[in-house]
Amino acid sequence: MLRMVFFLKGSKELSYYGTAKALSVGRYYLAGASVGNYALFGGGTNNESMFTTVDAYNTSLTRSTPTALSAGRYALAGASVGNYALFGGGTNNESMFTTVDAYNTSLTRSTPTALSAGRFGLAGASVGDYALFGGGTNNKSMFTTVDAYNTSLTRSTPTALSAGRAALAGASVGNYALFGGGTNNESMFTTVDAYNTSLTRSTPTALSSARGDLAGASVGDYALFGGGYTGSVLDVVDAYNTSLTRSTPTALSAGRAALAGASVGNYALFGGGTNTESMFTTVDAYNTSLTRSTPTALSAGRYALAGASVGNYALFGGGADASSVSGVVDAYEFS
Repeated sequence: MLRMVFFLKGSKELSYYGTAKALSVGRYYLAGASVGNYALFGGGTNNESMFTTVDAYNTSLTRSTPTALSAGRYALAGASVGNYALFGGGTNNESMFTTVDAYNTSLTRSTPTALSAGRFGLAGASVGDYALFGGGTNNKSMFTTVDAYNTSLTRSTPTALSAGRAALAGASVGNYALFGGGTNNESMFTTVDAYNTSLTRSTPTALSSARGDLAGASVGDYALFGGGYTGSVLDVVDAYNTSLTRSTPTALSAGRAALAGASVGNYALFGGGTNTESMFTTVDAYNTSLTRSTPTALSAGRYALAGASVGNYALFGGGADASSVSGVVDAYEFS
């Protein structure tokens, strides 16, 4: 692919790089995580199979396929801590998994102590020396459970979320990991729970709109929660700074749910999603001043995709449209 980018000396720009080598198998409701020089996409489903597949992209966007997950599942969550990328929870429609698979900087897989409760639709976030997995459901109960893994992959269970919910989102800023929004199938939540580097929980100002199936991303001094669903799709974005003060920057250019978040350089990106009628190619980028721009769209509209970052790239992988699942990986470069 021929790319021509012109910029002044000392400036840095966000641009659409193109499509990297596709995932080794198309799937949606997969999870993304990063470690060292790799962005990883793990698990997912194509409605017929539940995948153990993990695809890893290095800083040159070369794809490899490390040891598979220990169990095939979808609606799992990814998070990172120290020298590990973790994939936790998920379901295969019959079982709710407590399984956690950890990949180190050499992409060697280990299986640390399992989650304290099997669940799917949970969220991952990181703070200090911890990767956290919060919330989720087993189709009977909505969990407040939070499991924390330190840099040695030792698990602890800090104070639970203030409300049990699934389809929530995680994001990080400064000394906090945040879990925002979600649903218990009857109500949509505005709740935000924040965990500091000591895993002490606080509850900052709630989201400006209740919603589930939203996405989280981080940039500079802000953690952002974008989009979601609450009877209709929303374009709202809530931003929390390092003091957990909330602001509401310019909305997404299109309301949508089941979108994905990713971060690279001075930008937090929200890509894809659906309004139940259309599948979006839209990408909205927020810089460190929370100014929104709309870079080149994804190569294909899809929802339930995953985001991950490596080197100078933010990647959006997998997803589905109304008729098929996708293995497409779109890359955005901060250069």
